[in-house]
Amino acid sequence: MKLSDFLFTDPAPVRRLLREAIKRLRLGSYRFRYAIGALDRPNYAWILYQAAQLAARLGQDRISAIEFGVAGGNGLRAMERHAERIEKIFPVKIEVYGFDTGEGLPAPEDYRDLPHHWQPGFFKMDQAQLQRKLSRAKLILGNVRETWAEFGKLDAAPIAAVSHDLDFYSSTMDALKLFDLEAARLMPRIFCYFDDTFGTEMALCSEFSGQRLAIDDFNRAHAERKLGIPYYLRLKQAMGSWVNQIWILHVFDSPDYNRFVSSENQQLPLNDGA
Repeated sequence: MKLSDFLFTDPAPVRRLLREAIKRLRLGSYRFRYAIGALDRPNYAWILYQAAQLAARLGQDRISAIEFGVAGGNGLRAMERHAERIEKIFPVKIEVYGFDTGEGLPAPEDYRDLPHHWQPGFFKMDQAQLQRKLSRAKLILGNVRETWAEFGKLDAAPIAAVSHDLDFYSSTMDALKLFDLEAARLMPRIFCYFDDTFGTEMALCSEFSGQRLAIDDFNRAHAERKLGIPYYLRLKQAMGSWVNQIWILHVFDSPDYNRFVSSENQQLPLNDGA
């Protein structure tokens, strides 16, 4: 971020500086730093934490977390690190999977893939180096148009958290096919991060192309599964712009969707205040 942007457009510059200091110095517990967004890739921490919390409340002891669009692998490694810490908070094991071509972006198919901004070969992976550095994640390499079905054949835990960073409309639509699996393979609510829903002054993301169009088209095509915005999170702008890139997949046909998981005591007794 440019200094001028930070000083004049950041909604909470002082809090951002303080949060960065807490993150760098690792002050406080992981749970404390999670609550204020003072972690590396707090968006990944949020979707994994929320997914594990829901799983624990439903009595589910294992879940899957997925990154679509691994590129160099920094995000997938961050997902591994967050999974390790979150497993110490909730009695839930987190399986991590990364989908990528391994060869960078394919050729854009049409205007919906934003060819004015993306080019073939962007984000190529050093597969051997990344494989050496991964601790738990399983890489699924190839075009997601074919490889999403490979996941359906695995004995994988129910999908609970997904980071979508495939850039294109076409690739995002292919990845969203994973949400067509039977309800038993999905958690009733899946916590999702969509990286390319805002873009830059050159990308100029809109509802007519890219990931936003993919989300809209998915919702129009599905009656019992919808990607919705968790509006309460939009009130937390001081935590970072990533709060605007979170969607929740609501699996209304899941047998667990209506199970009570909120606070047990939500009574509001009459008090004696004036």
